[in-house]
Amino acid sequence: MDHELTISDTWAPEDEKLIHDSLVAYNVARFGQPEFTNIGIFLRDADGKIEGGLIGKTGRGWLYTQMLFIPEHLRGQGLAGKLLSKAEAEAKARGCTGAYIDSMNPDAVAAYRKYGYEIAGGVGPFSAGNGLTWLSKTL
Repeated sequence: MDHELTISDTWAPEDEKLIHDSLVAYNVARFGQPEFTNIGIFLRDADGKIEGGLIGKTGRGWLYTQMLFIPEHLRGQGLAGKLLSKAEAEAKARGCTGAYIDSMNPDAVAAYRKYGYEIAGGVGPFSAGNGLTWLSKTL
């Protein structure tokens, strides 16, 4: 049976949901139901306003740091390391044995390496000149 392949830069939300749900069902059938737990560590100013922090999740024995942001005026004070260390400690308490993070920013990659992460791979360079680097760490 032949199938038509079409290219589009727009699609209906239900079309995206169909593909997403189908992929999730396939992966659950093959690898089992993942049990992901969110982790957020927030950097607050004196008034309690969030200025930065770390957002990630733990699951399948790993910590994945999805976002880490330090505002410009607070950089260079070791806060990235403190956020990572706190997330890693929580991940260990949750039974994780490894951590991973990715970045397109060479400065961030250097910082993550300073905190014990090793380059696990990468792709690129992309049109802006930077590549994407994946880093991991044994906890």
